Amino acid sequence: MPDTNRTPAKTAAALLVDCLAEQGCDRIFTVPGESFLAVLDALPDRPEIDVVTCRQEGGVAFMACADGTMTGRPGVAFVTRGPGATNASIGVHVAHQDSQPMILFVGDVARGMQGREGFQEVDFPAFFAPICKWAARIDDPARIPEYVARAYAVAINGRPGPVVLALPEDMLVEEVSGALHPRPFVSRVAQAVCPDAMQALFDLIADAASPIAIIGGAGWNTKARTYFQQFAENIGLPVATAFRRQDAIAPDSPVYAGNLGYGPNPKLLDRVRQADLVIAVGARLGEATTDGYSVPTLEHPGQILIHIHPDPEELGRVYCTDLALCCAMDEFAECAALWEDAAIIPFDAGDTAHRDWLDWATPQPSDANMDLAACVANMRTTLPSDTIICNGAGNFAGWWHRYWRYAAYPGQLAPTCGAMGYGVPAAVAAALRFKDRTVVAVAGDGDFLMNGQEMATAAQYAVDMIVIVVDNGAYGTIRMHQEREYPSRVSATTLSNPDFAKLGAAYGAWTARAETTREFDAALAEARDQKGLRLIHVLTDLEHIAASGATISGLRAKANSTS
Repeated sequence: MPDTNRTPAKTAAALLVDCLAEQGCDRIFTVPGESFLAVLDALPDRPEIDVVTCRQEGGVAFMACADGTMTGRPGVAFVTRGPGATNASIGVHVAHQDSQPMILFVGDVARGMQGREGFQEVDFPAFFAPICKWAARIDDPARIPEYVARAYAVAINGRPGPVVLALPEDMLVEEVSGALHPRPFVSRVAQAVCPDAMQALFDLIADAASPIAIIGGAGWNTKARTYFQQFAENIGLPVATAFRRQDAIAPDSPVYAGNLGYGPNPKLLDRVRQADLVIAVGARLGEATTDGYSVPTLEHPGQILIHIHPDPEELGRVYCTDLALCCAMDEFAECAALWEDAAIIPFDAGDTAHRDWLDWATPQPSDANMDLAACVANMRTTLPSDTIICNGAGNFAGWWHRYWRYAAYPGQLAPTCGAMGYGVPAAVAAALRFKDRTVVAVAGDGDFLMNGQEMATAAQYAVDMIVIVVDNGAYGTIRMHQEREYPSRVSATTLSNPDFAKLGAAYGAWTARAETTREFDAALAEARDQKGLRLIHVLTDLEHIAASGATISGLRAKANSTS
């Protein structure tokens, strides 16, 4: 009798695509490569998976990282070996440092060619191991379901992060026969909140005189945001967000104290320094958030530190922790909001901290022709409150960090590891994921030219998004440091730029050029009423180099006075 339970033979590539579909993958980002042609051939048979063809592998990986940030499920990318994989490594590094789930599949040399330094050969498990949670090569096609299921589990559990799987090209074309089925959908595994630890937490809060919370990071989601805000407002707890995690709480919450990171409100730094209790929820308390591990200090004498994080390996790894809770952020937040034994007299500090932030985040009059603070304030009245702001790295971003209100979740896509070129690819991913929301990519001139070619991807897929290119003719952040350390000795930081409006038009975008605040406001109003791809080229004065108020002349004067 024939075995009716056995499935027809299929290629390993087809099995791989089936496994991705089984896990709920609905989109992949790729630059096609000869090394995984079999996967490209299998994808049309799974129309539920949208394939987004990009222009450079760095953009591919940034889009996948951003997609994972928005969905909480791994963003999926496919690139080829050698140059493709090394280009994509920047996105893997961002996903790792930002604690975002992502899976990068890399087409690899044939198994019989390995170890000879064949064409574009790289030892991918060794290459990626330091910047991802797990890196491996699938040599046996029968184990594809196992590897894919494990990749999803590793990427989403504990501290989320990237996984890299290499796919030998000869393995992908092997036929896999028998009753092999994709593994079941993998869900997040979370440790339950410990009641005794929760009681200890509330006891410490009740004993505190000046507590503060620092939130946002691994595993944060809408549920965590809603419940933690409820908890903090119930007790008047001041809440600061970690670097580039400003959408972790609603900005109009009466306890929101502002964001930590580069160029924060000095009053907020003082508040963290003077706190007798610091509650870190989701945040790793990395270098940017803590001003170089100084606010709070690693040993934080005179302060009690409570650290809540989904990964036990993060607790106590860098900071001396007085009370550690390992659990899912949303489960902790819900438990805290609904905790019945909390006998805490509400603090007044939440209201004061919020007023301090409002003062800091309100633009003041400026003599600059292009006043970026005023431009951002006008954006708040012109665009919907749930607009998603995407940016890469550079001083330009500080204006949005300080003056924009990240009112929705997700509302901020920005790399905490400080990678340039992230904004445009992230905006493409956001516009594809949230077609009913306004998406804005904000990029500096140097930042834009690192991945601005993904505007071609946006045009190809008829993406609705606005790009704002802030052009000061320099690598502004490095120029700022240069003027502070070596005043008036400019080296390697000046840029000669194209006409970004004309460049945007070449991609098929509606474009405008703005040299004054009034011109920007008019251009933004017109852009709002357009559809498709739009770009505003904003020319700014390098003198006004930072949202903190720093100027080139001021940096030089201060450096000269202390030298």
